[in-house]
Amino acid sequence: MATPSRKTPVPGPLASKRALPRDPSSEVPSKRKSSAPPAPPPPQAPRPFVEGSIVRIVMENFLTYDICEVSPGPHLNMIIGANGTGKSSIVCAICLGLAGKPAFMGRADKVGFFVKRGCSKGMVEIELFRTSGNLIITREIDVAKNQSFWFINKKSTTQKIVEEQVAALNIQVGNLCQFLPQDKVGEFAKLSKIELLEATEKSIGPPEMHTYHCELKNFREKEKQLETSCKEKTEYLEKMIQRNERYKQDVERFYERKRHLDLIEMLEAKRPWVEYENVRQEYREVKLARDRVKEEVRKLKEGQIPVTRRIEETERQRHNLEARIKEKAIDIKEASQKCKQKQDVIERKDKQIEELQQALTVKQNEEHDRQRRISNTRKMIEDLQNELKTTENCENLQPKIDAITNDLRRVQDEKALCEGEVIDKRGEKETLEKEKKSVAAHIVRFDNLMNQKEDKLRQRYRDTYDAVLWLRNNRDKFKHRVCEPIMLTINMKDNKNAKYIENHIPSNDLRAFVFENQEDMEVFLKEVRDNKKLRVNAVIAPKNSHADKAPSRSLSELKQYGFFSYLRELFDAPDPVMSYLCRHYHIHEVPVGTEKTRERIERVIQEARLKQIYTAEEKYVVKTSLYSNKVISSNTSLKVAQFLTVTVDLEQRRRLEEQLKEINRKLQAVESGLIALYERNKHLEHKDNELRQKKKELLERETKKRQLEQKISSKLGSLKLMEQDTCNLEEEERKASTKIKEINVQKAKLVTELTNLLKICTSLHIQKVDLILQNTTVISEKNKLESDYMAASSQLRVTEQHFIELDESRQILLQKCKELMDRAKQVCNLDAEQTIPQEYQTAFRDLPNTLDEIDALLTEERSRASCFTGLNPTVVEEYTKREEEIEQITEELKIKKFELDKYRENISQVKERWLNPLKELVEKINEKFSNFFSSMQCAGEVDLHTENEEDYDKYGIRIRVKFRSSTQLHELTPHHQSGGERSVSTMLYLMALQELNRCPFRVVDEINQGMDPINERRVFEMVVSTACKENTSQYFFITPKLLQNLPYSDKMTVLFVYNGPHMLEPNRWNLKAFQRRRRRITFTQPSQ
Repeated sequence: MATPSRKTPVPGPLASKRALPRDPSSEVPSKRKSSAPPAPPPPQAPRPFVEGSIVRIVMENFLTYDICEVSPGPHLNMIIGANGTGKSSIVCAICLGLAGKPAFMGRADKVGFFVKRGCSKGMVEIELFRTSGNLIITREIDVAKNQSFWFINKKSTTQKIVEEQVAALNIQVGNLCQFLPQDKVGEFAKLSKIELLEATEKSIGPPEMHTYHCELKNFREKEKQLETSCKEKTEYLEKMIQRNERYKQDVERFYERKRHLDLIEMLEAKRPWVEYENVRQEYREVKLARDRVKEEVRKLKEGQIPVTRRIEETERQRHNLEARIKEKAIDIKEASQKCKQKQDVIERKDKQIEELQQALTVKQNEEHDRQRRISNTRKMIEDLQNELKTTENCENLQPKIDAITNDLRRVQDEKALCEGEVIDKRGEKETLEKEKKSVAAHIVRFDNLMNQKEDKLRQRYRDTYDAVLWLRNNRDKFKHRVCEPIMLTINMKDNKNAKYIENHIPSNDLRAFVFENQEDMEVFLKEVRDNKKLRVNAVIAPKNSHADKAPSRSLSELKQYGFFSYLRELFDAPDPVMSYLCRHYHIHEVPVGTEKTRERIERVIQEARLKQIYTAEEKYVVKTSLYSNKVISSNTSLKVAQFLTVTVDLEQRRRLEEQLKEINRKLQAVESGLIALYERNKHLEHKDNELRQKKKELLERETKKRQLEQKISSKLGSLKLMEQDTCNLEEEERKASTKIKEINVQKAKLVTELTNLLKICTSLHIQKVDLILQNTTVISEKNKLESDYMAASSQLRVTEQHFIELDESRQILLQKCKELMDRAKQVCNLDAEQTIPQEYQTAFRDLPNTLDEIDALLTEERSRASCFTGLNPTVVEEYTKREEEIEQITEELKIKKFELDKYRENISQVKERWLNPLKELVEKINEKFSNFFSSMQCAGEVDLHTENEEDYDKYGIRIRVKFRSSTQLHELTPHHQSGGERSVSTMLYLMALQELNRCPFRVVDEINQGMDPINERRVFEMVVSTACKENTSQYFFITPKLLQNLPYSDKMTVLFVYNGPHMLEPNRWNLKAFQRRRRRITFTQPSQ
């Protein structure tokens, strides 16, 4: 009997319990039950274990066990024990010990979660029977690294090698037909027909059956691909042939057009040669004409030589006469310059006389002006003296000026005070505006955070978001306070704690509206749910507030366990929301701990007596059994927070809004004060200007007297100076007359000298005119000679020009001949040194010899060629390419068809090797399955189902059952049958596989839980009779209970799993002593 130990927070002795050491008398700790009278047990023969059966299971720090060793029997093993004692832990040990995946049990996805709580390492060891020597597989689990270490026969190895060893023994812990854990019982009925066939093939079919099935599926897939490929290629080939037939006539027309184009090409090749011959003939004629004109030019040049010599002699005579004329011109120029000098001296004398007369006039004008200014100054002095006398009669103005000065000083003081107040008000205004800007920025940040929360709500729960918008626009319809969804009103004090609240409060309540009044909630739901068809949640807060309700235990008592707060203290919320959460989710009673709490969780659960606990990453729920008064705990990992990570302090936002209103009020008051101060300052400015104007007028009147006295004094000084500055006009006039007479005598002498110079200049002019007349006669003769020369030169130029034109024409024609030659050779594809090939000469003989005839024929051929419109050379190229492609595709299609025939032959062979044994196997399963159902007065059958015989990936096993005579056979599905009926069908199908099974063992965990007593008894009898036959595989049947008076077999092994506070310590348990006492009791009973 297995005696595991489990630590629970139940009062009683706690100790680590170990299984007894293995010895020949305690190899399999079991309890045998039989309906026959008890007798002394005979010596046990070696047990008939099947290859791969489990001989021994050892668990250390694994789930509920400290250390436990289980030794199952070779046939049916009944593992019995109350819920929570550790039956399924043995199943988990078998799965994980044989390299199964943690997720297959449906408990956890990490292997570290299977280690006993509080331990850092765990171990599972499985010993498998093998004729060549038992195989011992050990798996050590490291919790911190979530990693496993593997050993085979105590030697380190890898998981892959373990999986290969397990597979070699045909052990499939992932096959529900072989290994059915407690959490996977319901999934067996969910298996599709295809999945059930695959599991059955792997479980009881020959090893090659599943391989053949996979090959058939692969072959069929290849066959489909080849069929599709052949079909596509055949269709494509037909299209190609049809397309070429359509274009065949176009290709023939293309070649007809090509013949015309070839003739055009030959005509175009001959035309440059004809052009070349024509131009070469023209070149010869131009060359002869040029030579004739060249001779004429030579004769004209020889006739011009005598005329040239006479022109040169006349030119020398003209040159001598012009030299003499220049000499006379120089003499005339010198005499003229002397005359000019004398005239300049006479003009200067006239100017001196004029200057003397002007100086005398200036002195006369200055004297008249001085007399006038003296008169004006005297009159001005008289006027100023009269004005001064008038000013002296005015009163003294100083007292008035002093009074105005005092008033002005007082106004300026008031003005300075007003300006100081304005500066203070402006500073106050700037301070308030900065404060307003800061508060507004804070409000915007709060609104942004609130928008983030609303965006999350809109993305996840659009109906709730629409309802929030409706509520904000219709709050006037409600009599009492209505709170928006809880996720919007909750504000975390620390975002990292949001995960506790979201894991504690369900999402339905997080998005619920909270009402204080039932009537308000009905109005809201009628409008939102009924009218707008929105899916929303609504709750009512308790009438008596629970928001401030004190916890049953103070936090200071729990701090020793690592708790730092209750859930209620982690966030802020409106009173109705907080009251609702305290009333329904007891957030004031649920503490939150740290990693320290996780490390002491066993002690916390035992001592603190809390119903719910949060550690750093887990949630614990603690319950007390109503039957055994045991404390049962469960833990789940915390999900990551999604909605409450954004915190918005609505109370602080409200205070900021109030502060903003107060700042706006103060700003209005400051603005009013500034306006009043501006008006007052304006009034003082006006008064200041008036006083300054009055003071200025009084000061001007006071200074006017001093100014008048200064002006009179200045004018008197000027008058004295003007009277002293006198001039003698008569003396000045006498001096001027004397100087003028002296200048006139000098002027008369100069005029006589000028007259003599003019006579000399006239004689020189006469001599110059005579020379000019002689020069004119010579020039006239020269012009006549030059005229005759120019006429002869003109004829020469015309002749030379004609020569040049003929020479240029010759060069042009020569160049044209070369170009036409090059062009003709280029058209014929000839090199510079090549002559016309014979083939061209032969072709040219049949063609016209004149350009007109060639052009006429070209026009005719081009017209014929143009009749073949719509022809494209690419059509011919595509036609040729398609012809080649048709040949290539025809060859490829032949290869594909050969390959397809080969695959069909392979499919036929493999199908025969797979389908016939499979049908036989299904018939055997159906026979046993039907017999099992018939013995229960029910009906059931198993058949091989497929919709298309060729779709091998759609083959499946169909199970059809009926449990009442009035119904028809129905396919086993997760929905049609009840839970008990599915359990019976699953168990009977597994029993039908039992005798056919080639796997070493089968595990079924608590499959009888949904059965009624009658079906459970029938199924149990079938299990015992089937699993206890000779040469059957090992069977593990796990159940928490059994009916009374069930039949048992001697080949059964019953393993009781006990657990509780009064368990006997492992070191005090002696199986041999227990067996001896049992024998004595058995022997003494008959004598009594």
